[in-house]
Amino acid sequence: MTSTLTLRHGDLLCDIKPELGGSIAGLWLGTDPVLSSLPGAQMQTVRQSGSYPLVPFSNRIGQAQLQWAGTSHPLVRNFDPEPHAIHGVGWQRPWAVLESSDTFALLAFEHKADAAWPFDFDCSQAFKLEAGALEMSLSITNQSPVAAPVGLGWHPFFPKRPGTEVQFSATGRWEMGSDKLPTHRVAHPGLQQSVEALTVDHCFDGWGGVLTLQDAVMRVRVSSALSHLVVYTHPQRDNIAVEPVSHVNNALNLMTQTGARAEDLGVVILQAGQTYSCEMRIDVERAA
Repeated sequence: MTSTLTLRHGDLLCDIKPELGGSIAGLWLGTDPVLSSLPGAQMQTVRQSGSYPLVPFSNRIGQAQLQWAGTSHPLVRNFDPEPHAIHGVGWQRPWAVLESSDTFALLAFEHKADAAWPFDFDCSQAFKLEAGALEMSLSITNQSPVAAPVGLGWHPFFPKRPGTEVQFSATGRWEMGSDKLPTHRVAHPGLQQSVEALTVDHCFDGWGGVLTLQDAVMRVRVSSALSHLVVYTHPQRDNIAVEPVSHVNNALNLMTQTGARAEDLGVVILQAGQTYSCEMRIDVERAA
């Protein structure tokens, strides 16, 4: 049995599972789920969670082969049956609780270079419930003696209720091949439509930093200074994944394959001892 941290503020309640990838089991406004939610006591695997952290990269590294600084690093294929490495390592490792209260939790995860990721790092994530909102932050420090690439983000799932509409602005979208890896970028303004019949599995760049989900029950606002947003759903799914992330899917290998600059794809390169941090906020209110 894994432990559950429960945060409460007003009508908001959040269950966190430190040992299951530092994930969120559920977030509720009263009895209504804000995220796709399961009581912490019932959650058995991170795949059942409402959200989990993406560290030290988001989405996929193609064929589980990291091309970096002239070296090919084979990684663990961690999402059968796919041949790729996906979503980093933090979501599949236990996190330690450094601090907790009724409205706040601070977790930490320390990684030593292994087959899943060849660089040492440590990472922390904070959760803060306040009136009508959940604030989250992620911070990673390169503990390797050499420069290392990093990426951060979150993978929250939101329920698709009848009439749910999604809206956000962007400047581009990365088209996907049959292997679920990006092929090329096209201009794209973002989305403003019902999610009922929506099929999307793309990384958008030039994200305006705000996404809203509106239905007859509540209005949810997701915001972050991160400039990339992965959105995933299709008509057979009962949720929509809305993922603020720092870099394009498979960005580390795209640098090698296309000669693109790290900053153009959102890749952060940390020297030994350097730290990179980001934040995300979920605001929620009852529908009028």
